[in-house]
Amino acid sequence: MDKDQVSAILAEIGTLLELQGESGFRTNAYHNGARAVQQLEGDLGEVIRRGELGDVPGIGATLREKITTLVTTGSLPFYDKLKEEIPAGLVEMLRIPGLGPKKVKAIHESLEIDTLEKLRIACESGQVAKLKGFGAKTQEKILEGLKFVSEVGNRVRLDQAMWVADGIVAGLREASGIIRMEVCGSIRRRKETCKDIDLLVSSDTPGPIMERFVSLPGVITVTGHGPTKSSVVVQRVTASGTRITMNADLRVVPDVHFPFAQHYFTGSKEHGIAMRLRAIKHDLKLNEYELAGEGHSIPCKTEADLFRALGLDFIPPELREDTGEMDAAERHTLPKLVEVGDIRGVFHNHTVYSDGANTVEEMARAAQALGFEYFGLGDHSQSLTVANGLTPDRVRAQQKEVDAVRKKMKGFHIFKGTECDILEDGSLDYDDDLLATFDYVVASVHSFFNQPREEMTARIVRAVRHPRVTMLGHATGRLLLKRNRYHVDLDAVLQAAADCGTMIEINADPHRLDLDWVHCKRAKALGVLLVINPDAHSTGGLANFRFGVDVARRGWLEKRHVFNTMSGDAVAKEFAKRSKRGT
Repeated sequence: MDKDQVSAILAEIGTLLELQGESGFRTNAYHNGARAVQQLEGDLGEVIRRGELGDVPGIGATLREKITTLVTTGSLPFYDKLKEEIPAGLVEMLRIPGLGPKKVKAIHESLEIDTLEKLRIACESGQVAKLKGFGAKTQEKILEGLKFVSEVGNRVRLDQAMWVADGIVAGLREASGIIRMEVCGSIRRRKETCKDIDLLVSSDTPGPIMERFVSLPGVITVTGHGPTKSSVVVQRVTASGTRITMNADLRVVPDVHFPFAQHYFTGSKEHGIAMRLRAIKHDLKLNEYELAGEGHSIPCKTEADLFRALGLDFIPPELREDTGEMDAAERHTLPKLVEVGDIRGVFHNHTVYSDGANTVEEMARAAQALGFEYFGLGDHSQSLTVANGLTPDRVRAQQKEVDAVRKKMKGFHIFKGTECDILEDGSLDYDDDLLATFDYVVASVHSFFNQPREEMTARIVRAVRHPRVTMLGHATGRLLLKRNRYHVDLDAVLQAAADCGTMIEINADPHRLDLDWVHCKRAKALGVLLVINPDAHSTGGLANFRFGVDVARRGWLEKRHVFNTMSGDAVAKEFAKRSKRGT
Protein backbone atom coordinates (compact mmCIF):
# COMPACT_ATOMS: atom_id res chain seq x y z
CA MET A 1 0.00 0.00 0.00
CA ASP A 2 1.14 3.54 -0.72
CA LYS A 3 1.04 6.62 1.53
CA ASP A 4 -2.39 7.73 0.35
CA GLN A 5 -3.99 4.36 1.02
CA VAL A 6 -2.40 3.94 4.45
CA SER A 7 -3.24 7.51 5.45
CA ALA A 8 -6.86 7.04 4.40
CA ILE A 9 -7.23 3.83 6.40
CA LEU A 10 -5.75 5.41 9.53
CA ALA A 11 -8.17 8.33 9.23
CA GLU A 12 -11.10 5.96 8.77
CA ILE A 13 -10.05 3.98 11.83
CA GLY A 14 -10.11 7.22 13.81
CA THR A 15 -13.65 7.94 12.63
CA LEU A 16 -14.86 4.39 13.36
CA LEU A 17 -13.38 4.58 16.85
CA GLU A 18 -15.24 7.87 17.39
CA LEU A 19 -18.47 6.09 16.47
CA GLN A 20 -17.61 3.48 19.09
CA GLY A 21 -17.19 6.20 21.70
CA GLU A 22 -13.45 5.86 22.17
CA SER A 23 -11.54 8.66 23.89
CA GLY A 24 -10.44 11.70 21.97
CA PHE A 25 -6.84 10.86 22.80
CA ARG A 26 -7.05 7.53 21.01
CA THR A 27 -9.07 8.72 18.01
CA ASN A 28 -6.85 11.76 17.50
CA ALA A 29 -3.80 9.50 17.51
CA TYR A 30 -5.09 7.88 14.32
CA HIS A 31 -6.10 11.16 12.69
CA ASN A 32 -2.71 12.67 13.53
CA GLY A 33 -0.99 9.55 12.28
CA ALA A 34 -2.89 9.82 9.00
CA ARG A 35 -1.63 13.36 8.51
CA ALA A 36 1.92 12.35 9.43
CA VAL A 37 1.93 9.56 6.84
CA GLN A 38 0.38 11.85 4.20
CA GLN A 39 3.10 14.45 4.71
CA LEU A 40 5.94 11.96 4.84
CA GLU A 41 8.66 12.58 2.29
CA GLY A 42 9.84 9.69 0.18
CA ASP A 43 8.52 6.15 -0.21
CA LEU A 44 6.71 4.75 2.85
CA GLY A 45 7.90 1.24 2.15
CA GLU A 46 11.51 2.39 2.11
CA VAL A 47 11.05 4.22 5.42
CA ILE A 48 9.74 1.00 6.97
CA ARG A 49 12.55 -1.11 5.51
CA ARG A 50 15.12 1.27 6.95
CA GLY A 51 13.45 1.07 10.36
CA GLU A 52 12.86 4.83 10.44
CA LEU A 53 9.07 4.87 10.85
CA GLY A 54 9.35 5.27 14.61
CA ASP A 55 11.32 8.47 14.12
CA VAL A 56 8.36 10.19 12.43
CA PRO A 57 6.60 12.60 14.85
CA GLY A 58 3.03 11.52 15.58
CA ILE A 59 3.67 7.81 14.99
CA GLY A 60 4.05 5.75 18.17
CA ALA A 61 4.65 2.06 18.68
CA THR A 62 1.02 1.01 18.09
CA LEU A 63 0.67 2.96 14.87
CA ARG A 64 4.09 1.83 13.69
CA GLU A 65 3.00 -1.79 14.03
CA LYS A 66 -0.30 -1.23 12.19
CA ILE A 67 1.27 0.80 9.39
CA THR A 68 3.95 -1.84 8.89
CA THR A 69 1.28 -4.56 8.69
CA LEU A 70 -0.70 -2.56 6.12
CA VAL A 71 2.31 -1.90 3.91
CA THR A 72 3.79 -5.39 4.08
CA THR A 73 0.58 -7.46 3.88
CA GLY A 74 -1.94 -5.13 2.25
CA SER A 75 -4.50 -5.61 5.02
CA LEU A 76 -5.07 -5.04 8.75
CA PRO A 77 -7.27 -7.40 10.80
CA PHE A 78 -7.94 -4.66 13.38
CA TYR A 79 -9.36 -2.44 10.64
CA ASP A 80 -11.41 -5.26 9.11
CA LYS A 81 -12.90 -6.10 12.52
CA LEU A 82 -13.84 -2.46 13.13
CA LYS A 83 -15.69 -2.28 9.82
CA GLU A 84 -17.64 -5.41 10.73
CA GLU A 85 -18.61 -4.00 14.12
CA ILE A 86 -19.78 -0.57 12.90
CA PRO A 87 -22.93 -0.60 10.73
CA ALA A 88 -22.23 1.07 7.39
CA GLY A 89 -25.30 3.22 7.88
CA LEU A 90 -23.65 5.05 10.77
CA VAL A 91 -20.87 6.19 8.49
CA GLU A 92 -23.52 7.29 5.98
CA MET A 93 -25.14 9.43 8.69
CA LEU A 94 -21.94 11.43 8.98
CA ARG A 95 -22.75 12.84 5.52
CA ILE A 96 -25.58 14.83 7.10
CA PRO A 97 -24.42 18.41 7.77
CA GLY A 98 -23.92 19.05 11.48
CA LEU A 99 -24.26 15.42 12.54
CA GLY A 100 -20.98 14.30 14.08
CA PRO A 101 -19.86 10.95 15.53
CA LYS A 102 -21.13 11.67 19.06
CA LYS A 103 -24.66 12.45 17.91
CA VAL A 104 -24.70 9.50 15.50
CA LYS A 105 -23.60 7.21 18.34
CA ALA A 106 -26.31 8.61 20.65
CA ILE A 107 -29.02 8.09 18.02
CA HIS A 108 -27.85 4.56 17.34
CA GLU A 109 -27.67 3.53 20.98
CA SER A 110 -30.93 5.17 22.03
CA LEU A 111 -33.14 4.28 19.06
CA GLU A 112 -31.22 1.40 17.40
CA ILE A 113 -31.07 3.39 14.17
CA ASP A 114 -28.49 2.20 11.67
CA THR A 115 -29.73 3.49 8.30
CA LEU A 116 -30.66 6.85 6.79
CA GLU A 117 -34.22 5.65 6.18
CA LYS A 118 -34.70 4.64 9.81
CA LEU A 119 -33.34 8.02 10.85
CA ARG A 120 -35.83 9.81 8.61
CA ILE A 121 -38.75 7.84 10.06
CA ALA A 122 -37.59 8.52 13.62
CA CYS A 123 -37.34 12.25 12.92
CA GLU A 124 -40.74 12.44 11.26
CA SER A 125 -42.31 10.65 14.23
CA GLY A 126 -40.62 13.03 16.69
CA GLN A 127 -38.46 10.41 18.40
CA VAL A 128 -35.15 12.17 17.79
CA ALA A 129 -36.36 15.44 19.31
CA LYS A 130 -37.00 13.64 22.61
CA LEU A 131 -33.39 12.50 22.95
CA LYS A 132 -31.23 14.29 25.48
CA GLY A 133 -29.18 17.01 23.81
CA PHE A 134 -31.24 17.11 20.61
CA GLY A 135 -34.61 18.88 20.59
CA ALA A 136 -37.02 19.99 17.88
CA LYS A 137 -34.58 22.33 16.10
CA THR A 138 -31.90 19.66 15.81
CA GLN A 139 -34.46 17.19 14.55
CA GLU A 140 -35.60 19.67 11.91
CA LYS A 141 -32.02 20.26 10.79
CA ILE A 142 -31.46 16.51 10.51
CA LEU A 143 -34.53 16.21 8.29
CA GLU A 144 -33.23 19.05 6.12
CA GLY A 145 -29.86 17.31 5.96
CA LEU A 146 -31.48 14.03 4.96
CA LYS A 147 -33.31 15.77 2.16
CA PHE A 148 -30.08 17.38 1.01
CA VAL A 149 -28.20 14.05 1.04
CA SER A 150 -31.06 12.48 -0.92
CA GLU A 151 -30.92 15.23 -3.53
CA VAL A 152 -27.17 15.00 -4.10
CA GLY A 153 -27.39 11.22 -4.28
CA ASN A 154 -24.09 9.45 -4.81
CA ARG A 155 -22.37 12.36 -6.47
CA VAL A 156 -18.89 13.32 -5.34
CA ARG A 157 -16.81 16.43 -5.78
CA LEU A 158 -14.69 16.80 -8.90
CA ASP A 159 -11.40 16.57 -7.00
CA GLN A 160 -12.51 13.32 -5.36
CA ALA A 161 -13.72 11.83 -8.65
CA MET A 162 -10.44 12.77 -10.35
CA TRP A 163 -8.48 11.16 -7.50
CA VAL A 164 -10.41 7.89 -7.84
CA ALA A 165 -10.15 7.97 -11.63
CA ASP A 166 -6.40 8.65 -11.52
CA GLY A 167 -5.96 5.58 -9.33
CA ILE A 168 -7.81 3.43 -11.85
CA VAL A 169 -5.83 4.84 -14.76
CA ALA A 170 -2.55 4.19 -12.95
CA GLY A 171 -3.60 0.60 -12.30
CA LEU A 172 -4.73 0.03 -15.88
CA ARG A 173 -1.40 1.23 -17.27
CA GLU A 174 0.10 -2.03 -16.03
CA ALA A 175 -2.04 -3.92 -18.56
CA SER A 176 -0.55 -4.59 -21.98
CA GLY A 177 -2.05 -3.62 -25.30
CA ILE A 178 -3.32 -0.10 -24.52
CA ILE A 179 -2.99 2.29 -27.47
CA ARG A 180 -4.92 5.30 -26.16
CA MET A 181 -6.71 5.92 -22.86
CA GLU A 182 -8.96 8.78 -21.73
CA VAL A 183 -11.15 9.61 -18.76
CA CYS A 184 -14.36 10.89 -20.34
CA GLY A 185 -17.76 11.95 -19.01
CA SER A 186 -18.34 14.72 -16.52
CA ILE A 187 -14.75 14.47 -15.24
CA ARG A 188 -13.38 15.43 -18.64
CA ARG A 189 -15.90 18.27 -18.86
CA ARG A 190 -14.79 19.33 -15.36
CA LYS A 191 -18.24 19.43 -13.80
CA GLU A 192 -18.24 20.46 -10.15
CA THR A 193 -19.63 17.10 -9.04
CA CYS A 194 -19.62 13.70 -10.71
CA LYS A 195 -21.58 10.47 -10.32
CA ASP A 196 -19.71 7.97 -12.50
CA ILE A 197 -16.28 7.41 -13.97
CA ASP A 198 -16.24 6.78 -17.73
CA LEU A 199 -13.00 5.28 -19.03
CA LEU A 200 -12.20 4.70 -22.67
CA VAL A 201 -9.33 2.64 -24.05
CA SER A 202 -8.36 1.71 -27.57
CA SER A 203 -6.71 -1.66 -28.08
CA ASP A 204 -6.56 -4.67 -30.37
CA THR A 205 -6.40 -7.02 -27.35
CA PRO A 206 -9.12 -5.97 -24.85
CA GLY A 207 -9.11 -9.20 -22.82
CA PRO A 208 -6.09 -8.55 -20.52
CA ILE A 209 -7.21 -4.94 -20.03
CA MET A 210 -10.68 -6.02 -18.90
CA GLU A 211 -9.23 -8.62 -16.55
CA ARG A 212 -6.95 -6.02 -15.01
CA PHE A 213 -9.84 -3.56 -14.64
CA VAL A 214 -12.17 -5.85 -12.70
CA SER A 215 -9.37 -6.96 -10.36
CA LEU A 216 -7.97 -3.53 -9.50
CA PRO A 217 -7.41 -2.64 -5.82
CA GLY A 218 -10.47 -0.89 -4.46
CA VAL A 219 -12.98 -2.74 -6.65
CA ILE A 220 -15.68 -3.95 -4.25
CA THR A 221 -18.26 -5.18 -6.78
CA VAL A 222 -18.14 -6.27 -10.41
CA THR A 223 -21.52 -5.40 -11.94
CA GLY A 224 -20.61 -6.30 -15.51
CA HIS A 225 -17.72 -8.10 -17.20
CA GLY A 226 -17.73 -8.43 -20.96
CA PRO A 227 -15.24 -8.51 -23.82
CA THR A 228 -15.50 -4.77 -24.62
CA LYS A 229 -17.36 -3.27 -21.65
CA SER A 230 -17.05 -3.86 -17.92
CA SER A 231 -18.55 -2.08 -14.93
CA VAL A 232 -17.41 -2.05 -11.32
CA VAL A 233 -18.07 -0.30 -8.05
CA VAL A 234 -14.83 1.10 -6.70
CA GLN A 235 -14.19 2.47 -3.23
CA ARG A 236 -11.32 4.53 -1.86
CA VAL A 237 -10.91 6.29 1.47
CA THR A 238 -9.30 9.73 1.67
CA ALA A 239 -6.71 10.79 4.23
CA SER A 240 -9.46 12.51 6.20
CA GLY A 241 -11.43 9.26 6.44
CA THR A 242 -14.03 10.06 3.78
CA ARG A 243 -15.17 6.94 1.96
CA ILE A 244 -15.67 7.56 -1.77
CA THR A 245 -17.74 5.01 -3.64
CA MET A 246 -18.30 5.37 -7.39
CA ASN A 247 -19.44 3.37 -10.38
CA ALA A 248 -16.78 3.01 -13.04
CA ASP A 249 -17.32 1.85 -16.61
CA LEU A 250 -14.58 0.80 -19.01
CA ARG A 251 -15.08 0.50 -22.74
CA VAL A 252 -12.41 -0.84 -25.08
CA VAL A 253 -12.68 -0.04 -28.78
CA PRO A 254 -10.48 -0.47 -31.85
CA ASP A 255 -8.28 2.60 -32.25
CA VAL A 256 -10.07 3.61 -35.46
CA HIS A 257 -13.23 4.17 -33.37
CA PHE A 258 -11.50 6.04 -30.53
CA PRO A 259 -12.25 9.67 -31.58
CA PHE A 260 -15.96 8.94 -32.06
CA ALA A 261 -16.23 7.06 -28.78
CA GLN A 262 -14.23 9.75 -27.01
CA HIS A 263 -16.66 12.42 -28.14
CA TYR A 264 -19.74 10.31 -27.45
CA PHE A 265 -18.76 9.31 -23.92
CA THR A 266 -17.51 12.78 -22.99
CA GLY A 267 -20.98 14.28 -23.48
CA SER A 268 -22.89 16.20 -22.41
CA LYS A 269 -26.10 14.53 -23.56
CA GLU A 270 -27.40 17.84 -24.91
CA HIS A 271 -24.20 18.55 -26.80
CA GLY A 272 -24.21 15.05 -28.26
CA ILE A 273 -27.76 15.45 -29.54
CA ALA A 274 -26.86 18.78 -31.15
CA MET A 275 -23.86 17.20 -32.87
CA ARG A 276 -25.91 14.29 -34.21
CA LEU A 277 -28.54 16.70 -35.57
CA ARG A 278 -25.79 18.66 -37.28
CA ALA A 279 -24.49 15.45 -38.87
CA ILE A 280 -27.97 14.69 -40.17
CA LYS A 281 -28.14 18.13 -41.81
CA HIS A 282 -24.92 17.17 -43.62
CA ASP A 283 -26.52 13.87 -44.74
CA LEU A 284 -24.28 12.03 -42.30
CA LYS A 285 -24.77 9.77 -39.30
CA LEU A 286 -22.75 10.22 -36.10
CA ASN A 287 -22.51 7.67 -33.29
CA GLU A 288 -19.86 6.26 -30.96
CA TYR A 289 -18.37 4.17 -33.78
CA GLU A 290 -18.17 6.43 -36.82
CA LEU A 291 -19.18 9.45 -38.83
CA ALA A 292 -20.63 8.04 -42.02
CA GLY A 293 -22.57 8.92 -45.15
CA GLU A 294 -24.39 6.71 -47.59
CA GLY A 295 -22.07 3.78 -48.18
CA HIS A 296 -18.91 5.39 -46.78
CA SER A 297 -17.23 6.41 -43.52
CA ILE A 298 -15.26 9.57 -42.88
CA PRO A 299 -11.94 8.68 -41.22
CA CYS A 300 -10.98 10.74 -38.18
CA LYS A 301 -7.81 10.23 -36.18
CA THR A 302 -8.75 12.76 -33.47
CA GLU A 303 -11.74 14.64 -32.13
CA ALA A 304 -10.48 17.71 -33.94
CA ASP A 305 -10.87 15.79 -37.22
CA LEU A 306 -14.45 14.94 -36.23
CA PHE A 307 -15.38 18.56 -35.55
CA ARG A 308 -13.63 19.67 -38.74
CA ALA A 309 -15.60 17.16 -40.79
CA LEU A 310 -18.79 18.85 -39.57
CA GLY A 311 -17.53 22.35 -40.36
CA LEU A 312 -16.68 23.24 -36.77
CA ASP A 313 -13.65 24.40 -34.84
CA PHE A 314 -12.56 22.08 -32.05
CA ILE A 315 -14.84 22.57 -29.02
CA PRO A 316 -13.02 22.12 -25.69
CA PRO A 317 -14.73 19.54 -23.44
CA GLU A 318 -15.53 22.19 -20.81
CA LEU A 319 -17.83 23.99 -23.26
CA ARG A 320 -19.85 20.99 -24.39
CA GLU A 321 -23.14 21.83 -22.71
CA ASP A 322 -25.14 23.02 -25.75
CA THR A 323 -25.06 26.61 -24.56
CA GLY A 324 -23.98 28.23 -27.82
CA GLU A 325 -20.71 26.42 -28.46
CA MET A 326 -21.93 24.97 -31.78
CA ASP A 327 -22.76 28.35 -33.32
CA ALA A 328 -19.50 29.84 -32.04
CA ALA A 329 -17.49 26.92 -33.44
CA GLU A 330 -19.17 27.36 -36.82
CA ARG A 331 -18.49 31.13 -36.85
CA HIS A 332 -14.91 30.66 -35.59
CA THR A 333 -15.69 32.79 -32.52
CA LEU A 334 -15.03 30.30 -29.73
CA PRO A 335 -13.16 31.96 -26.86
CA LYS A 336 -9.46 31.30 -26.36
CA LEU A 337 -10.01 29.90 -22.91
CA VAL A 338 -7.83 30.84 -19.97
CA GLU A 339 -5.27 28.17 -19.10
CA VAL A 340 -3.54 27.07 -15.91
CA GLY A 341 -0.28 28.56 -17.14
CA ASP A 342 -1.90 31.99 -17.48
CA ILE A 343 -2.35 32.39 -13.72
CA ARG A 344 0.57 34.43 -12.34
CA GLY A 345 -0.39 34.64 -8.67
CA VAL A 346 -3.22 34.15 -6.19
CA PHE A 347 -4.94 36.05 -3.39
CA HIS A 348 -7.20 35.07 -0.47
CA ASN A 349 -4.92 32.64 1.35
CA HIS A 350 -4.80 31.87 5.07
CA THR A 351 -1.83 31.50 7.42
CA VAL A 352 -1.27 30.51 11.04
CA TYR A 353 -2.44 34.00 11.97
CA SER A 354 -6.05 32.78 11.52
CA ASP A 355 -7.00 29.19 10.63
CA GLY A 356 -4.18 28.28 8.25
CA ALA A 357 -1.51 25.64 8.80
CA ASN A 358 1.57 27.50 7.55
CA THR A 359 3.44 30.74 8.15
CA VAL A 360 3.49 33.76 5.88
CA GLU A 361 6.92 32.85 4.55
CA GLU A 362 6.06 29.18 4.06
CA MET A 363 2.97 30.10 2.04
CA ALA A 364 4.84 32.69 -0.01
CA ARG A 365 7.68 30.32 -0.85
CA ALA A 366 5.21 27.56 -1.78
CA ALA A 367 3.49 30.01 -4.13
CA GLN A 368 6.86 30.91 -5.64
CA ALA A 369 7.63 27.21 -6.10
CA LEU A 370 4.44 26.90 -8.16
CA GLY A 371 5.90 29.46 -10.54
CA PHE A 372 3.84 32.41 -9.33
CA GLU A 373 5.08 36.00 -9.36
CA TYR A 374 3.02 37.02 -6.34
CA PHE A 375 1.07 35.81 -3.34
CA GLY A 376 -1.71 37.50 -1.40
CA LEU A 377 -2.82 37.05 2.20
CA GLY A 378 -6.45 36.77 3.22
CA ASP A 379 -6.66 35.85 6.90
CA HIS A 380 -10.00 36.18 8.66
CA SER A 381 -11.10 39.38 10.35
CA GLN A 382 -11.82 39.88 14.04
CA SER A 383 -15.49 38.85 14.34
CA LEU A 384 -14.84 35.31 13.10
CA THR A 385 -13.40 34.13 16.41
CA VAL A 386 -14.01 30.47 15.55
CA ALA A 387 -11.35 30.89 12.83
CA ASN A 388 -8.99 32.92 15.06
CA GLY A 389 -9.83 36.17 13.28
CA LEU A 390 -7.27 38.93 13.58
CA THR A 391 -7.76 41.89 15.91
CA PRO A 392 -6.37 45.23 14.67
CA ASP A 393 -3.24 44.72 16.79
CA ARG A 394 -2.66 41.29 15.24
CA VAL A 395 -3.20 42.77 11.78
CA ARG A 396 -0.41 45.24 12.42
CA ALA A 397 1.85 42.45 13.71
CA GLN A 398 1.19 40.38 10.59
CA GLN A 399 1.88 43.31 8.32
CA LYS A 400 5.25 43.84 10.01
CA GLU A 401 6.05 40.20 9.37
CA VAL A 402 5.04 40.60 5.72
CA ASP A 403 7.46 43.53 5.42
CA ALA A 404 10.25 41.33 6.82
CA VAL A 405 9.48 38.45 4.44
CA ARG A 406 9.34 40.86 1.51
CA LYS A 407 12.94 41.86 2.21
CA LYS A 408 13.98 38.19 2.17
CA MET A 409 12.09 37.45 -1.06
CA LYS A 410 13.05 40.39 -3.26
CA GLY A 411 11.57 40.23 -6.73
CA PHE A 412 8.52 38.33 -5.49
CA HIS A 413 5.39 40.32 -4.60
CA ILE A 414 3.65 39.59 -1.29
CA PHE A 415 0.41 41.54 -1.04
CA LYS A 416 -1.20 42.44 2.26
CA GLY A 417 -4.82 41.42 2.24
CA THR A 418 -7.68 40.37 4.48
CA GLU A 419 -10.80 38.29 4.18
CA CYS A 420 -13.01 40.80 5.94
CA ASP A 421 -16.36 39.63 7.24
CA ILE A 422 -19.51 41.18 5.83
CA LEU A 423 -21.51 41.75 8.99
CA GLU A 424 -25.25 41.18 9.32
CA ASP A 425 -26.17 44.67 8.08
CA GLY A 426 -23.62 44.74 5.24
CA SER A 427 -21.04 46.80 7.08
CA LEU A 428 -17.46 45.55 7.27
CA ASP A 429 -15.61 44.01 10.20
CA TYR A 430 -12.80 46.60 10.21
CA ASP A 431 -13.01 50.38 10.14
CA ASP A 432 -11.91 52.30 7.06
CA ASP A 433 -8.59 53.36 8.56
CA LEU A 434 -7.50 49.77 9.11
CA LEU A 435 -8.86 48.66 5.72
CA ALA A 436 -6.67 51.34 4.13
CA THR A 437 -3.54 49.53 5.38
CA PHE A 438 -4.25 46.53 3.12
CA ASP A 439 -3.29 46.25 -0.53
CA TYR A 440 -6.66 44.62 -1.19
CA VAL A 441 -9.76 43.48 0.68
CA VAL A 442 -11.76 40.29 0.09
CA ALA A 443 -15.25 40.74 1.58
CA SER A 444 -17.09 37.53 2.49
CA VAL A 445 -20.16 36.31 4.36
CA HIS A 446 -19.50 33.86 7.21
CA SER A 447 -22.58 34.29 9.39
CA PHE A 448 -26.37 34.70 9.37
CA PHE A 449 -26.71 32.39 6.36
CA ASN A 450 -30.49 32.15 6.78
CA GLN A 451 -31.32 35.79 6.17
CA PRO A 452 -34.29 36.41 3.84
CA ARG A 453 -33.35 36.89 0.19
CA GLU A 454 -33.96 40.64 0.17
CA GLU A 455 -31.86 41.20 3.31
CA MET A 456 -29.00 38.98 2.15
CA THR A 457 -28.94 40.66 -1.26
CA ALA A 458 -28.93 44.16 0.26
CA ARG A 459 -26.24 43.08 2.71
CA ILE A 460 -23.86 41.82 0.03
CA VAL A 461 -24.59 44.67 -2.38
CA ARG A 462 -23.74 47.18 0.36
CA ALA A 463 -20.38 45.47 0.92
CA VAL A 464 -19.66 45.22 -2.83
CA ARG A 465 -20.24 48.97 -3.15
CA HIS A 466 -17.84 49.79 -0.30
CA PRO A 467 -14.89 51.71 -1.82
CA ARG A 468 -12.33 49.67 0.13
CA VAL A 469 -13.62 46.30 -1.07
CA THR A 470 -11.53 44.90 -3.92
CA MET A 471 -13.26 41.57 -4.47
CA LEU A 472 -16.24 39.58 -3.20
CA GLY A 473 -15.31 36.18 -1.79
CA HIS A 474 -17.30 32.91 -2.34
CA ALA A 475 -20.39 34.78 -3.49
CA THR A 476 -23.09 32.27 -2.51
CA GLY A 477 -21.53 30.51 0.47
CA ARG A 478 -22.29 27.05 -0.85
CA LEU A 479 -20.35 23.95 0.13
CA LEU A 480 -20.73 21.35 -2.60
CA LEU A 481 -22.83 18.36 -1.50
CA LYS A 482 -22.89 19.73 2.06
CA ARG A 483 -24.57 23.13 2.19
CA ASN A 484 -26.83 24.90 -0.27
CA ARG A 485 -26.16 28.48 -1.27
CA TYR A 486 -27.83 31.14 0.81
CA HIS A 487 -30.80 32.99 -0.62
CA VAL A 488 -29.44 35.87 -2.65
CA ASP A 489 -30.27 37.63 -5.89
CA LEU A 490 -26.92 37.02 -7.51
CA ASP A 491 -27.83 38.98 -10.62
CA ALA A 492 -28.29 42.08 -8.46
CA VAL A 493 -24.92 41.44 -6.82
CA LEU A 494 -23.20 41.06 -10.19
CA GLN A 495 -24.80 44.25 -11.45
CA ALA A 496 -23.59 46.12 -8.36
CA ALA A 497 -20.08 44.77 -8.94
CA ALA A 498 -20.24 45.90 -12.55
CA ASP A 499 -21.42 49.36 -11.53
CA CYS A 500 -18.61 50.02 -9.06
CA GLY A 501 -15.78 47.95 -10.50
CA THR A 502 -15.54 45.38 -7.69
CA MET A 503 -14.08 42.03 -8.70
CA ILE A 504 -15.84 38.72 -8.04
CA GLU A 505 -13.89 35.72 -6.83
CA ILE A 506 -13.99 32.27 -8.33
CA ASN A 507 -13.23 30.38 -5.15
CA ALA A 508 -11.15 27.44 -6.36
CA ASP A 509 -11.47 25.36 -3.19
CA PRO A 510 -13.05 22.17 -4.60
CA HIS A 511 -15.50 22.22 -1.68
CA ARG A 512 -16.89 25.52 -3.03
CA LEU A 513 -16.15 26.34 -6.71
CA ASP A 514 -18.17 29.47 -6.13
CA LEU A 515 -18.88 31.51 -8.39
CA ASP A 516 -20.23 28.73 -10.59
CA TRP A 517 -19.67 28.65 -14.34
CA VAL A 518 -23.17 29.85 -15.23
CA HIS A 519 -22.73 33.07 -13.26
CA CYS A 520 -19.18 33.44 -14.58
CA LYS A 521 -20.74 33.83 -18.02
CA ARG A 522 -23.15 36.43 -16.67
CA ALA A 523 -20.34 38.29 -14.93
CA LYS A 524 -18.34 38.29 -18.15
CA ALA A 525 -21.31 39.69 -20.08
CA LEU A 526 -21.62 42.51 -17.54
CA GLY A 527 -17.93 43.34 -17.73
CA VAL A 528 -17.14 42.19 -14.19
CA LEU A 529 -13.50 41.23 -13.69
CA LEU A 530 -13.10 37.76 -12.16
CA VAL A 531 -10.24 36.61 -9.93
CA ILE A 532 -9.32 32.98 -9.26
CA ASN A 533 -8.38 32.33 -5.62
CA PRO A 534 -7.58 28.97 -4.00
CA ASP A 535 -8.74 30.03 -0.50
CA ALA A 536 -5.73 27.97 0.62
CA HIS A 537 -5.34 27.05 4.28
CA SER A 538 -2.03 25.27 3.74
CA THR A 539 0.83 25.22 1.26
CA GLY A 540 -0.72 22.21 -0.46
CA GLY A 541 -4.01 24.06 -0.90
CA LEU A 542 -2.42 26.64 -3.18
CA ALA A 543 -2.47 24.17 -6.08
CA ASN A 544 -6.28 24.13 -5.94
CA PHE A 545 -6.26 27.24 -8.12
CA ARG A 546 -6.42 24.78 -11.03
CA PHE A 547 -10.01 23.89 -10.15
CA GLY A 548 -10.85 27.58 -10.41
CA VAL A 549 -9.38 27.60 -13.90
CA ASP A 550 -11.72 24.71 -14.75
CA VAL A 551 -14.71 26.81 -13.63
CA ALA A 552 -13.46 29.80 -15.60
CA ARG A 553 -13.10 27.70 -18.74
CA ARG A 554 -16.61 26.30 -18.33
CA GLY A 555 -17.73 29.92 -18.00
CA TRP A 556 -16.16 30.86 -21.36
CA LEU A 557 -13.55 33.11 -19.73
CA GLU A 558 -10.46 34.19 -21.58
CA LYS A 559 -7.20 35.38 -20.08
CA ARG A 560 -8.32 39.02 -20.26
CA HIS A 561 -11.34 38.31 -18.05
CA VAL A 562 -9.26 37.06 -15.11
CA PHE A 563 -7.42 39.59 -12.95
CA ASN A 564 -4.61 37.34 -11.76
CA THR A 565 -3.34 36.68 -15.25
CA MET A 566 -1.73 40.11 -14.90
CA SER A 567 1.93 40.47 -13.92
CA GLY A 568 2.93 41.24 -10.36
CA ASP A 569 3.94 44.79 -11.25
CA ALA A 570 0.64 45.40 -13.05
CA VAL A 571 -1.30 44.03 -10.06
CA ALA A 572 0.61 46.32 -7.69
CA LYS A 573 -0.23 49.34 -9.87
CA GLU A 574 -3.89 48.34 -10.03
CA PHE A 575 -4.12 47.97 -6.26
CA ALA A 576 -2.49 51.37 -5.80
CA LYS A 577 -4.99 52.93 -8.18
CA ARG A 578 -7.95 51.26 -6.48
CA SER A 579 -6.80 52.36 -3.03
CA LYS A 580 -7.53 55.93 -4.05
CA ARG A 581 -11.25 55.10 -4.32
CA GLY A 582 -11.51 55.05 -0.54
CA THR A 583 -9.72 58.33 0.12
